[in-house]
Amino acid sequence: MRIETDIVHGGQHPDKSTGAISPPIYQTSTFAFRDADHGARLFKNEEEGYIYTRISNPTIDILAGKIARLESAESGLVFSSGLAAILATIITCAGCNDYIISDNTIYGGTFALFNTILPRLGIQVTIVDATKIDELNKAIKPNTRMIFIETPVNPTLKIIDIARCSEIARSRNIPVCVDNTFATPYLQRPIELGADIVVHSATKYLSGHGDIVGGMVVGKGDFIARMQAETAKEMGATASPFNAWLILRGLKTLAVRMTRHCENAKRIVQFLTSQPRVEKVYYPGLPDHPGHGTARKQMSDFGGMIGFDMKGGKEAGKVLMNSVKLCILAVSLGDVDTLIEHPASMTHSNYSENDLQKCGISPGFVRLSVGIENVQDIIFDLQQALEKI
Repeated sequence: MRIETDIVHGGQHPDKSTGAISPPIYQTSTFAFRDADHGARLFKNEEEGYIYTRISNPTIDILAGKIARLESAESGLVFSSGLAAILATIITCAGCNDYIISDNTIYGGTFALFNTILPRLGIQVTIVDATKIDELNKAIKPNTRMIFIETPVNPTLKIIDIARCSEIARSRNIPVCVDNTFATPYLQRPIELGADIVVHSATKYLSGHGDIVGGMVVGKGDFIARMQAETAKEMGATASPFNAWLILRGLKTLAVRMTRHCENAKRIVQFLTSQPRVEKVYYPGLPDHPGHGTARKQMSDFGGMIGFDMKGGKEAGKVLMNSVKLCILAVSLGDVDTLIEHPASMTHSNYSENDLQKCGISPGFVRLSVGIENVQDIIFDLQQALEKI
């Protein structure tokens, strides 16, 4: 099936016992055993079945299988948040005295995890600019256990060449993990480009409606099985069955939503590049974007996220964000609503000024998550807000 059809039908079938098209919500903590021997076999993994929702649940399993299918992966796990998914991935791959390599621009929550929690576990993070392959290659140590990247990068929309990073990593027997939240499997499938693991904040485009928090990890079957046995079960960051069902419901419209997000973003980029109060626009669909060629190679479209620098810096950005009426001043992204925020003081406020400068996040940088509203209404709102500056 082509991906638009797979998004609707893949990994989902009418319920065998009732014929229900929408998958049932198994809203239960515990599952009964047929007898004592049955329970013992389940605990020894001698028989497939369900014990306790922290370990596994039928609704959650449908979602895990569906995302794995869409990402061309063998298997997957669902977590209570994207950060929980990332942490589980890292501690499955690395332990005390090990290293991971990360690109220098990542989501602020991931940055805080790498800089505050991982060092307490004895896991060190080497920071590089992953667009510079030589720099990435030189950073690899004998005890480097994983390379972690986002692309497109949050919030600057930097593009990293997944295939080239994976080629370097494969030659050193190191797995590559890609946060694919900004692109979704509709626009980009990192495993098809050579990556080993893909993580998502399912809170964002996969759900699409701003009503749940969740995370996903997909990869090879043996890796996911090891993560389930050694990490996820005891970590306890399982998604709720109801949240898993809401993500499944949101996924049904992923293709049409992403198409509209991309179409709207392109029109808004055209508008912003013509505005005298906007200094620079960051969008991989622009021909002068440094990663435009790579984005064309590894993505089917350029996404619904836009960054732009305001002339007048932070104060001009504040006026803009305080003046919008349709766009919502809020963090997160990937909703059907258009969301606007100031990374330096909000999502990336845990970056030092030096780190912000290195990553290209200026004081006047604004991040726009373009929604699916009528694009003329979004443009009108931005225009009236820009005129207040």
